[in-house]
Amino acid sequence: MDDRRTVKISKYLAKHLRHRPERIGLTLDAAGWANVEELLAAAARHNFPITRAELDHVVANNDKRRYSFDETGERIRASQGHSVEVELDLPVTPPPAVLYHGTVATSLAAIRQEGLRPMARHAVHLSPDRETAIRVGARRGRPVVLVVDSARMAADGHEFQVSANGVWLVDSVPPAYLMIPG
Repeated sequence: MDDRRTVKISKYLAKHLRHRPERIGLTLDAAGWANVEELLAAAARHNFPITRAELDHVVANNDKRRYSFDETGERIRASQGHSVEVELDLPVTPPPAVLYHGTVATSLAAIRQEGLRPMARHAVHLSPDRETAIRVGARRGRPVVLVVDSARMAADGHEFQVSANGVWLVDSVPPAYLMIPG
């Protein structure tokens, strides 16, 4: 499968497994899982046919491991980033001492005042390394990397979770825990 088709399928999955499952008549369970056969049938009904082989390829080869199958291979879900109500049932996990967040300079004034908020998502997404944060920030322009004092946050009672693809999740990051350049 060529890279363009892989990207198209990945974006289609993001839209329907994270944000708008109802658009194609798909139902997610409380933990965000969808039946694979129902997903494939719904996509075909809405003029975006996907084969099981293509779906398997996207899940296995997505550079950010955005999607996963359950242990049976019969259900699929997005690893994180939902705007629809789901409970991923991820355990609270002690974070590393620091985590990173990629953004752009135009967001810094608001972040200095309000910290990091989940916006339309259920949690703030943090990266385990600076390189990933740079890639995340670069999606919207010249990236700025913020350093999060996650050890102090955890000591102060903030709870962290880590998704199946290594993205760290927290309800918010108050400004006091951020090291912001400039």
